[in-house]
Amino acid sequence: MVKITTWNINSVRLRMPIVERYLKEHAPDVLCLQEIKCQEQQFPYKAFADLGYEHIAVHGQKGYHGVATVSRIPLKDYSRHDWQDNGEARHVGVELPTAGGMIVENVYVPAGGDEPDREKNPKFGQKLDFVERMTRWADTVDRPTLIVGDFNIAPLESDVWSHKQLLKVVSHTPVEVEALGRFMDAHGWSDIGREHVPAPHRYYSWWSYRSKDWKVNDRGRRLDHMWASPELAKQAIGHSLLEDARDWEKPSDHVPLMTEFDL
Repeated sequence: MVKITTWNINSVRLRMPIVERYLKEHAPDVLCLQEIKCQEQQFPYKAFADLGYEHIAVHGQKGYHGVATVSRIPLKDYSRHDWQDNGEARHVGVELPTAGGMIVENVYVPAGGDEPDREKNPKFGQKLDFVERMTRWADTVDRPTLIVGDFNIAPLESDVWSHKQLLKVVSHTPVEVEALGRFMDAHGWSDIGREHVPAPHRYYSWWSYRSKDWKVNDRGRRLDHMWASPELAKQAIGHSLLEDARDWEKPSDHVPLMTEFDL
């Protein structure tokens, strides 16, 4: 059994206390973090090693973005793609030799700014181009692969608190949903979350800091995903997310998702 978690932590150094709490209470074998917001030499390696997570792959940069995968089982650095095509640290891939050679790709897709218009908002165009580069890569995948992270797209109507009100809001626009659909089709990915929490059941992973009471307003979106290669998906025996983490002290605006595999 191998348990893998993904979590946009929104600054790993600032939120190390809740990361430690999560690891002690839920004990995933592998934790994939996005938006670590630090350079590789600033990453809290010792804090993770003291918790038993001695195997670490970090792709960081100063102050922004950044991804890291920490593990208590051996891992090998596998890939670092520049799908943003500008040098930003938004991806790290690892191989898990003792878990059937599974590849775990950890990605942080750009948010895309506020205006869903490529001409008016270059950031939105960069987001679409990022997903297109991921799609071309997915067409070449030939290993059992799990891709996880903050995709910054909520594709289904039931992935957002109001489909009607968010149709023109970046993260749920038709053009983004179509782009993500092409990415899914390029490798025949299985959306593990929705395999275990089928639509139209409510399933959110992000609530804005702007909401004074996130529980009462519950204006969530499913921006975080765990997608598996077709054969690997058949070995997924459980999936969950921890909404309570949104209520922890100094929380991230995202919550962790976990999938368990019987390999």
